[in-house]
Amino acid sequence: MHTSCQDIVWNSGPHVVIAGVAGSGKSTLGAAVARDLAAPLLDLDTLTAPLLDALNPLLGSGHWNESGDAAPLIRAGRYAVLRSVAAELTSVGVRSVMVAPFTREMQGGDEWAALVDAVAPAPVVVVHVDGTEALLTRRRADRGLDRDRHRADTPHRSPAVPHLRVDASLTTAQQLFRVRGALGLVSPPVDRGGVVGRPFDAMLFDLDGTLVDSTAAVARCWAEVGDEYGFAVADIAHGMTAAESMSLLLGDVDGPAAALRLGELETHDVADVVPTPGAVKLFSALPGPQVAIVTSGAPSVANARLAAAGLTAPTTMVTSSDVAHGKPDPEPYLLAARRLGIDPSRCLAVEDAPAGVRSARAAGCAVIGVGGTHDSAELDADLQVDTLDQLTVTLAEGGVTVSLR
Repeated sequence: MHTSCQDIVWNSGPHVVIAGVAGSGKSTLGAAVARDLAAPLLDLDTLTAPLLDALNPLLGSGHWNESGDAAPLIRAGRYAVLRSVAAELTSVGVRSVMVAPFTREMQGGDEWAALVDAVAPAPVVVVHVDGTEALLTRRRADRGLDRDRHRADTPHRSPAVPHLRVDASLTTAQQLFRVRGALGLVSPPVDRGGVVGRPFDAMLFDLDGTLVDSTAAVARCWAEVGDEYGFAVADIAHGMTAAESMSLLLGDVDGPAAALRLGELETHDVADVVPTPGAVKLFSALPGPQVAIVTSGAPSVANARLAAAGLTAPTTMVTSSDVAHGKPDPEPYLLAARRLGIDPSRCLAVEDAPAGVRSARAAGCAVIGVGGTHDSAELDADLQVDTLDQLTVTLAEGGVTVSLR
């Protein structure tokens, strides 16, 4: 019985709560997390909706997911089922991945206490999937589920309990990477090219996805411009600057206008732009003559994101306005090395995207690949790490040397 949970010694990992409103993609993420952890998936809808659908005729003309006199009892019963199953798993030493809106639980109080008590002594890690109302509304319309048509509107409230916020606009793989990080699950570095311990004269950093986590902001801004100008983000050619991509797709009139609009949005959409793990410490350890940023973004966007992440712009920074050909062409990295007065073969680039890796390698640089936006197999970097906090740098007369923590 689950009442024995308090008496067990917990040796498994934490239960993972995936919370979010309808259309946030919480069920998709929950399934991915459950597969990755080899843990049971407890989805509130899967556990309770079939029974409620069968009983729906007893409610007369209403639907069980509508607000009404029966709504509080139905909600209480649904979450009691979820807690009971999670408690039984806890009693046999098995953690779970629980998926539900958890609207009241996220505000703390009695509902949160009931959930925590049900699975004690196992800890709970909360992941909250959130996105723009436009994205969530579009997803609900696209999937066309009957229960969505009867859902009661609830005001948006930020969770009051400790949680990891994951943006709904990220891919499932990108979301899973962040959840794994929150759970302390980090892949060991892979040094295919003998980068560790080799001296370099400078380090050249990509910006987005490498030094700053701006992936969600990028997705939001591109999606908004796509809606305004009538194109699908999937149709954009990768490996080009925004201006090149949009001119190719929209023509010489609308293309530049769309690129300008994108720059405006990206310059202001920085509220959730943060440094990637380890970025501040690693980047700030390098002196000006030995560091540069090489980004495909516009100067205004780069500076806005650096400021949002609390990073100081280096003296040497190559942006889209400095080059005729963006990544994967070698021009951006060649220009950065030239401005530093250093041979590209003596430079160590840090990238998160395949186009950036190809650009740096074509310029003659060794490359560190950072996880979070692309699979490591896509990057094919000389040294692959999940995060920058797996690295340290040592400065000496021979140059910059990278070591593993």
